[in-house]
Amino acid sequence: MSADNTSHQGTPNKQSLRQQPELNFWQIFNMCFGFLGIQFGFALQNANVSRIFQTLGAEIDEIPILWIAAPLTGLIVQPIIGYLSDNTWNGLGRRRPYFLIGAVCTTLALFIMPHSPVLWVAAGMLWIMDASINIAMEPFRAFVGDNLPKSQRTQGYAMQSFFIGIGAVVASALPYLLTNYFDVANTAPEGEIADSVRYAFYFGGAVLFLAVGWTIVTSKEYSPEELASFHQENDEELIAENNSDSRTRTAKQYQFASMLWMAIGGGLTGLVFGLSLDKQLYILTIGIFVFGPLQFYCAKALAKVNPNDIAERESLGMVFNVVDNLFHMPKAMHQLAIVQFFSWFALFAMWIYTTSAVTSYHYGTSDVLTKAYNDGADWVGMLFASYNGFAAVAAIAIPFLAKAVGIRFTHTINLTLGGLGLISFYFISDPALLWIPMIGVGIAWASILSVPYAMLSGILPPKKMGVFMGIFNFFIVIPQLLAASVLGVILNTLFDGEPIFALITGGVFMIIAGIAVLFVDQPKQ
Repeated sequence: MSADNTSHQGTPNKQSLRQQPELNFWQIFNMCFGFLGIQFGFALQNANVSRIFQTLGAEIDEIPILWIAAPLTGLIVQPIIGYLSDNTWNGLGRRRPYFLIGAVCTTLALFIMPHSPVLWVAAGMLWIMDASINIAMEPFRAFVGDNLPKSQRTQGYAMQSFFIGIGAVVASALPYLLTNYFDVANTAPEGEIADSVRYAFYFGGAVLFLAVGWTIVTSKEYSPEELASFHQENDEELIAENNSDSRTRTAKQYQFASMLWMAIGGGLTGLVFGLSLDKQLYILTIGIFVFGPLQFYCAKALAKVNPNDIAERESLGMVFNVVDNLFHMPKAMHQLAIVQFFSWFALFAMWIYTTSAVTSYHYGTSDVLTKAYNDGADWVGMLFASYNGFAAVAAIAIPFLAKAVGIRFTHTINLTLGGLGLISFYFISDPALLWIPMIGVGIAWASILSVPYAMLSGILPPKKMGVFMGIFNFFIVIPQLLAASVLGVILNTLFDGEPIFALITGGVFMIIAGIAVLFVDQPKQ
């Protein structure tokens, strides 16, 4: 974008406030183009990592625990990067330094991942890859909030969804295309990853780096002074509202909450151990326990300052501010958190179990060495490509639908279509017809990637856009951690280990998310 070069030193008064200019189509195109590359890496990961794990010897019920890397790294990395990018300003900008770091690290991870010799190496590379993707991805959400006025943010996030769809279409289909059109082998000796997957990861690494590089080179950012001149009055009102005396947590409240969370987490951990429950549940119970010491740290830090002085609270550093802002979210953000929880539980169930569900339920085999299994796994890549293609088309229509029926009802319709699509996998016996439910899944995916962020960005203080976007990611990560912890237990206990029922569960959760949207406060236009 072409930022105004006027420098605003110090804090602007009301007379110096000015309206943030709108950007033209190509400026929005350039600032969102990097998401094509990020999604290229993300889609390769989603469509192929379960296949890699099974190829290297993982059993079906072990796959969720191996996938735990993805949400756990997001839980840790995104709020940190959000906070750091809020407080960064150098020659490359505010968000763009993190685009570059994330792009370089993710590209290297994509090159290395398909050469994993054993299962534990592949699991470790997933941690590294997902952390790197999160470093680049988190600031892109705040980037739209920084650079676009409220009137264009739905369009901006929809543009991101469009590039996500396009990138994921090609990335998800790559192994299938390489096998069927370029005669690249999709099978390999036991313990080795097929050449079709390897070459897809190489190509994906190159595309990711070039696409993110395009956004870095062609886009600019407003300085903190310029952003203040656009948003100061709104910023101060939102910060004051979210940190009012009636809502500001004291050191004693943090201390009490710390003991409560540690007691609950410790008790649940002991219960899992004492009853010899599935070890995957430790992820959830230990996570509850760990949140206790974080709040104890906040209590100790807060005891040193005036708790009602916003500036003093904000001077207490990253850990305190992330936890403190978590407890001072706007009301609508709390409501959107419920929507995100059910939406992303459904998505994670789909990403983990679609390969094993389709290969076992529709192709009749779980043997990774057979041609039927690998044909089914390739077809899943095409299905993932198809839902991302439908998402790209839906992203174009979402702003118009939101204008016609309202942003909340738009999201409800889209999530319901996605839920029905996942449930219909059970009722379609011919795998060639599985692209039909992917229409609904694609529409829901486009909506999940744009509508909640458009609703959220209008209620956040601009100077804290990054850290609140990172905190919002908690409600993407927590359901994924829960899914990774309990889905395997649910399948083994209730459904005799049949992965097709994970897709049905996901469909039901997505419909619940659609209903929950109707209770979210409407953002100011």
